Amino acid sequence: MLSEAKVRTVKAGSKNIKLFDGLGLYLLITPNGGKGWRFKYRFGGKEKLISLGTYPEVGLKAAREKRDAARKQVANGKDPSVERKLAKAKAGDSFEDVAREWHTKFSPAKGWVPEHSATIIRRLERDIFPWLGSRPIGEVTPAELLTTLRRVEARGALDLAHRIQQVCSQIFRYAVASGRAQHDPAAALRGALPPIRVLHRAALTEPQQIGGLLRAVEQYQGSMVVRGALRLAPLVFVRPGELRHAEWSELNLDSAEPTWRIPAGKMKMRTEHLVPLSRQAVAILRELQPVTGHSPYVFPNSRAWLRPLSENAITAALRRMEYGRDEMTAHGFRSTASTLLNEIGWSPDAIERQLAHVERNQVRSAYNRAEYLHERRKMMQAWADYLDALRSGGQVIPLRHTA
Repeated sequence: MLSEAKVRTVKAGSKNIKLFDGLGLYLLITPNGGKGWRFKYRFGGKEKLISLGTYPEVGLKAAREKRDAARKQVANGKDPSVERKLAKAKAGDSFEDVAREWHTKFSPAKGWVPEHSATIIRRLERDIFPWLGSRPIGEVTPAELLTTLRRVEARGALDLAHRIQQVCSQIFRYAVASGRAQHDPAAALRGALPPIRVLHRAALTEPQQIGGLLRAVEQYQGSMVVRGALRLAPLVFVRPGELRHAEWSELNLDSAEPTWRIPAGKMKMRTEHLVPLSRQAVAILRELQPVTGHSPYVFPNSRAWLRPLSENAITAALRRMEYGRDEMTAHGFRSTASTLLNEIGWSPDAIERQLAHVERNQVRSAYNRAEYLHERRKMMQAWADYLDALRSGGQVIPLRHTA
């Protein structure tokens, strides 16, 4: 058996030195002078080894107490190594604990809108936590993460698998920065998942087809709220989520230059966006106001008027009108406007600003927002007039850009 004096005075050698105390406990002295306690035991027919701390932080008496506690676990059919991992997880070092901590800290820091923030945590709860949530985050291996991501891929959601991998990488990097992991296993998976095949969102770009869609919208027999959203979508060509979350307080319909001011928090690029409203857009909104004006949302949910229209409402309406997913999507109104306005010759910068594709250069972005607003207002009114002509089905005069 060892003595405190022996442990204190033993010198390092050119190789590792082991001083055995008994019942599986020994002191390991490394060539650089480090002293660490080790406990060797057998469990399930296999020899195993765990660390019990370093000397002098853990003295001989404390090391023996730790050994005795581990031996008791073995006697009770528990593996000390596994029990230690579980204890770490309970102490807040599990993947789920760190992920939720990261989400709480970074959701407001990154300026995520509530819907996006909820989507991130929902994906983790559904696709990651059931398999990796209880694992100590510092012990998750690339192979384990890949197996979990492939479950997502297997159900045909390859794009989602890539998105979840990116989120997991951010969580692991946070764990590294906070001292709870040594590396990011998600980074080691670069190229492990099949590449995403880019699919352009379906959209109509032929004037005759667009006219047919607009007439179908006018004849739509569903709810007035959904019909209103369908009528307004081609006139403002914002993202579907931005349209669904439109609030009456954001609209200035009484001005000589009616405008929809979308707050930065609702925008994908986190920059306030101004949408000049054509006469036709204002008329649609005036028609809706007596119906939905008591709700904060222009397009409220039919089951809960304090919530916005459901995510799939516009897409479902397009399908009811027999427009397949390969023909038209809710997002397709943006592609339709972008394609035709560029073909006609409107300023690409004005079109991009209206699509809220924000300049990376913040100074130029602020300049463009003011510089192109007048031209965008002219463009939006000309576009609305052009859509009216397409809807009428008569002879369509080409939409020309006049500076």
